[in-house]
Amino acid sequence: MEACVFDLDGVLVDSEPVWEEVRRAFVAEHGGTWQPDTQSRLMGMSTAEWAAYLHELGVRMAPDEIARGVVDQMAARYRDEVPLLPGAVEAVRRLSGHVTLGLASSSPRRLIDVVLDAAGLKECFAATVSTEEVARGKPAPDGYLEAARRMDVDPRGCVAVEDSSNGLRSAYAAGMRVIAVPHPRYPPAPDALALAWRVLPGLDALTSDLLS
Repeated sequence: MEACVFDLDGVLVDSEPVWEEVRRAFVAEHGGTWQPDTQSRLMGMSTAEWAAYLHELGVRMAPDEIARGVVDQMAARYRDEVPLLPGAVEAVRRLSGHVTLGLASSSPRRLIDVVLDAAGLKECFAATVSTEEVARGKPAPDGYLEAARRMDVDPRGCVAVEDSSNGLRSAYAAGMRVIAVPHPRYPPAPDALALAWRVLPGLDALTSDLLS
């Protein structure tokens, strides 16, 4: 393996509950209607994509205003506390000495930087990509392909670490081997999980020996 590319939300940061709480409240406050499948549909979307989707749910604001409002609230929550998942910092530091690391996240650049700075992990990554910076969000492979390009490695020589259905599909479509670390509250769909090369119970099991 030439490189390992991490997702952020649901892999390093237990942010999906925070995203759901913030966006659900925002939709209700601004006249929209949250649907039973809304959270699963939102996971992996780029900022522009999920803002447009919330607008379709009936939020009476332009998508760019929706995006600013939600991201402002997320940044405020992160300033209080970044909900790092157990073993996240240790896993990144453990692998950083053995393999080139990248990050391909659906979070906006502003939140990626807040998280990595707070966790002291920014220097561990050779490249970080927000889906704001590519044409399409997950499940399209654009973010993972861009991470590989920035690291100057072949995507087929990369392992991706993912949790969500759209994330697993995205990394697989990029030609990477995919390690799934499913989130217990937001498990991936069976067909997406079937794309995984390995399924791990947690980040403690992610070692350099596994990648080699």
